[in-house]
Amino acid sequence: MSTIIHNRDRFFDILSPLRRWVDRFQICDRRTAHLICQVIPCCCPFERDVKFFGHTFHIPPLCKLNPLYDEFVGLRFRSLSYLSDECSEDITKYIC
Repeated sequence: MSTIIHNRDRFFDILSPLRRWVDRFQICDRRTAHLICQVIPCCCPFERDVKFFGHTFHIPPLCKLNPLYDEFVGLRFRSLSYLSDECSEDITKYIC
């Protein structure tokens, strides 16, 4: 029985430059940090329970299907940290 070995080096990730840009984005302005915290939601807005003829169906969070989900969550966290640590602002309005 042969084993299939996947080589990730041969796979070209078309989103790699965008991922690196989001990961390297530095938060150094209060207005930018507020904008990022307002634009990127703290939880998935698509997750919900739908009642249909007495049965409840759960729609799972679809945000994790976004290929840049982890990078955006990290950017939002860095923005919250900047506002809290550097600007000494109350960030409770951005927490779900």
